[in-house]
Amino acid sequence: QVQLVESGGGLVQPGGSLRLSCAASGNPSSFYVMGWYRQAPGEQREMVATISSGGRTDYADVVKGRFTISRDTTKKTVYLQMNSVKPEDTAVYFCNLRRGLEIFWGQGTQVPVSS
Repeated sequence: QVQLVESGGGLVQPGGSLRLSCAASGNPSSFYVMGWYRQAPGEQREMVATISSGGRTDYADVVKGRFTISRDTTKKTVYLQMNSVKPEDTAVYFCNLRRGLEIFWGQGTQVPVSS
């Protein structure tokens, strides 16, 4: 079993920056994909960024050039650096780990973007 705990959410002003962290406990194994998803009020959950165990990254078009996903394998932690945030980035951000056919989710962390 894998547990994911997010941290770092909170109110941020438009144009500001924020870094989210997701720590994995348990045994994620050597082959997995971790990522960040978000869900705005009244919207479906969408992929923001993913990173594979091999280091390959993928981003949603709307965050390319503004957000960066990274990881610390020794700490089993993945990060999402959010720069130049916009009001439309307001959402609950969820950490996700995919291991084969298994999918694990964190509890989510809120990121309101407002002045």
